[in-house]
Amino acid sequence: MKVRLRILPQCLGQHLQRRTASTSTSSAKVIFSGIQPTGIPHLGNYLGALQQWKRMQDEAAPDTKLIYSVVDLHAITLPQQVGQLRQWRREMLAALLAIGLDPQRSVIFYQSAVQAHSELMWILSCTASMGYLSRMTQWKSKLSLSENASVTDEKAKSALKLGLFSYPVLQAADILVHRATHVPVGEDQRQHLEFARECATNFNHSFGNGSKLLVPPETILSPAKRVMSLQSPSSKMSKSDPNPASRILLTDSPSQIRKKILSALTDSTNAVTYDPISRPGVSNLLSLLSLFENKKPEELAAKMASQGAKLKDLKERVAEGVVKAMDGVGERFKEIMARDGGKYLEGVAEDGASKARESADKTMRIVRESMGM
Repeated sequence: MKVRLRILPQCLGQHLQRRTASTSTSSAKVIFSGIQPTGIPHLGNYLGALQQWKRMQDEAAPDTKLIYSVVDLHAITLPQQVGQLRQWRREMLAALLAIGLDPQRSVIFYQSAVQAHSELMWILSCTASMGYLSRMTQWKSKLSLSENASVTDEKAKSALKLGLFSYPVLQAADILVHRATHVPVGEDQRQHLEFARECATNFNHSFGNGSKLLVPPETILSPAKRVMSLQSPSSKMSKSDPNPASRILLTDSPSQIRKKILSALTDSTNAVTYDPISRPGVSNLLSLLSLFENKKPEELAAKMASQGAKLKDLKERVAEGVVKAMDGVGERFKEIMARDGGKYLEGVAEDGASKARESADKTMRIVRESMGM
């Protein structure tokens, strides 16, 4: 027994070295990203993330691994109705397929179907800094709202839950459990990715003995800017807005898209100029157009002004750009939702979860062994 006790740690160390060497020396990219199930995505979701996911899939090298998750565990930081969450998960999964993600090329799955995400979150939370978490922008904004609420506003104060505070730890686990090398994010998520790198560094320092057990990911910054509401151009486009005319859903028909854009809030000046402060509605439409025509909104405004274009001309041009970008998505979404009475979606989710579990388990074996579990 004494001999075996002396040999086992050495064998374990060699085993870990072989494993970490095999994973850290690989030049293949692993791209991970996730999206919350909030129902049918809108144009802002598409231009901010989903369009890039599809482009990465189409342009990725054959050995690049693409992992996309419907992050339903993140969704429950806010109260959810059971039936609605179940429907929203299905709708988001169908939308990912409708925009062209291929389950044979990309791993597409529900986050909650892979328990390793939650397990690694707990492990990372034991080395994560509360000070760092308390400085996260989104937490600070929620905390500020709560502190500024009146004493009688118990609803605002009770909204601060542990899950909301530790949300970035789960987000880090989502990334690190699949050994993602690259993560596409918007500008507002850069801080979260920096925290994920911090989590990897902390864990490696505590248990890696100089080895990269967890892989610090690199940022792929989304080129798309925030898409603003068509009716309240100073606010982001959102599904929570009570006015359905404020957003364009991926399932909207061409006629619905045109109607919403032609009724977009602008102002009484008929000329086309780009001025986000004084003319947010017009500037929002120019920013949208710039994403479709790959030109700066200022350049588009100057060109249209020189041609004597009016606001109606701008709106019609934006509408055509959106209709072209969304061509066929709505029809594919409806067909996928109904295919085989819903069994097709279930099969895609099951297959994706199986692949994601296999990916995550490789990391968790390394994590558990390094900790002595």
